[in-house]
Amino acid sequence: MINYLVAEISSYLEHQDYSLAVRRLLDISLDINKPELVRKAIELSRAYTRVVKDKQESSTEFINAANELIQEISSENLISPPSKLLVSVEQVSKTYTSGSFTLSPVSFKVSSGDILGVVGENGNGKTTLLRCLSGQLAIDTGSVHHTQIREPGYYAIKHQVAFIPQRIPRWYGLLKDNLRFSAAIAGVHAGENDLMVDFMLERLGLGSYANYTWNQISSSYRTRFEIARVLLQKPSLLILDEPLANLDINAQQTILTDLRLMAKSVKHPMGVVLSSQQLHEVEKIADNVLFIKRGNCMFQTKEKAEKVKSYVLELETVAGRDELLRVLGDNKVSIQFNGGFYTITSASCSVQEILNRLVSSDVDITYFRDITYSTKRFFN
Repeated sequence: MINYLVAEISSYLEHQDYSLAVRRLLDISLDINKPELVRKAIELSRAYTRVVKDKQESSTEFINAANELIQEISSENLISPPSKLLVSVEQVSKTYTSGSFTLSPVSFKVSSGDILGVVGENGNGKTTLLRCLSGQLAIDTGSVHHTQIREPGYYAIKHQVAFIPQRIPRWYGLLKDNLRFSAAIAGVHAGENDLMVDFMLERLGLGSYANYTWNQISSSYRTRFEIARVLLQKPSLLILDEPLANLDINAQQTILTDLRLMAKSVKHPMGVVLSSQQLHEVEKIADNVLFIKRGNCMFQTKEKAEKVKSYVLELETVAGRDELLRVLGDNKVSIQFNGGFYTITSASCSVQEILNRLVSSDVDITYFRDITYSTKRFFN
């Protein structure tokens, strides 16, 4: 395994994906569980910050230091732990006594290393489901079984399951001091406390904000802080409600990539459940996606073979509907237009076949996406 990871990071450096290389070196150093390697990875991350922001260090020096750390890591050994079932949700439902909203029965499972995406428009039950899963909201029917907790109860679940709401609770004092306190609560003290806090500051891109207060950082960095804070407590299941809402597109990609990598940690793998309206971004990193509409689970990607009976292509083109119908009409397709994209659906013609036919007929395509197995096909 270590040889594969070393080759992966070396490729990032070769293609100048320096930020990702640094983050992976931080992860692997922590997985190897040698404080001296973690400290070197932290220093490398700080050096990269100086290269990018302060220009106090040349990129050559940074690359040399990265390669030296890679060489040290290459002599170590890593074995991925087997995946463990963390939570089993069976036919869970919830009806609010005030109002008319009901979350209809839904079932799914999450194992260590898994990412579950819960998508849907606002007010359709995503937060309700997440709060039921975290033990914050009592369920009406069904069961939520946390398989790794011997004596389930609110406090036992809270110790193993971290829930990050969309609106981050305000904190006081300096960012770094709050992280130190969170680590101490989790039983991390003395030198290990300093090491792990420094690690999280670098891993979540918070190093430059360590001595800032709540009012001095943006909502995006407050989200990063909250992720860092709960990760210091080493949860087995991390639940995030709309974590992408306050992030720009680049930050969204970074956070989602980090969640994917952290979930697969060798030292401390965890399950991740997140809700979002950013369908494409979530679907790229999730192992399973639930689409919820008006409290009903309409679709799970793990059940796609049984649910999907037609191929669906999202398309942007300067061609008009009439031209598309002329090219594809004999394939018995339906074409919808929402003012920006065409949605082409066919029960018999695959997405590849549709694209081949359009390209061979010189139809100018500026964007396309296969949404056959995407929850986006259910948004209307």
